[in-house]
Amino acid sequence: MTDFSPESFATIGPKEFAQLVKSTPDSKLAEVMGNENRSKILDEVFNRMPTLFRADRAGATQAVIHWNITGGPGGSTDTYETVIENGACTVTNQPVREPKLAMTMDPVTFLKVVTGDGNPMMMFMTGKIKAKGDLGLAAQVAKLFDIPKN
Repeated sequence: MTDFSPESFATIGPKEFAQLVKSTPDSKLAEVMGNENRSKILDEVFNRMPTLFRADRAGATQAVIHWNITGGPGGSTDTYETVIENGACTVTNQPVREPKLAMTMDPVTFLKVVTGDGNPMMMFMTGKIKAKGDLGLAAQVAKLFDIPKN
């Protein structure tokens, strides 16, 4: 499958989505994530987060994480809130809580992070991911989710 669109994404699992992201040129990812399909794709990714959450790895972690995804239509930024507490993960695209960690990245970087196609620590060190708040938590976020291995 080479059609990177919300319609194709809705019918495939995380592993297939990871392969799709890996096989799609960055320029195409950026194009799709800069148009009207962006919110459908982001909603789909974030709606899957609670099902990929690894409570066994979270332990007593209590955190509010804001994901700021830049590069939207007209230069807009979308912010999603992930709340990890009491061994569960919830997500909303209407952030209301003060974040323990806020991460800002472009949409291509975001897709690479959530599909395991990029090294989040290296992306942070090279400035592709900007983090404010608990940097120790930032280093642990990927371990809290069942991210496909490429």
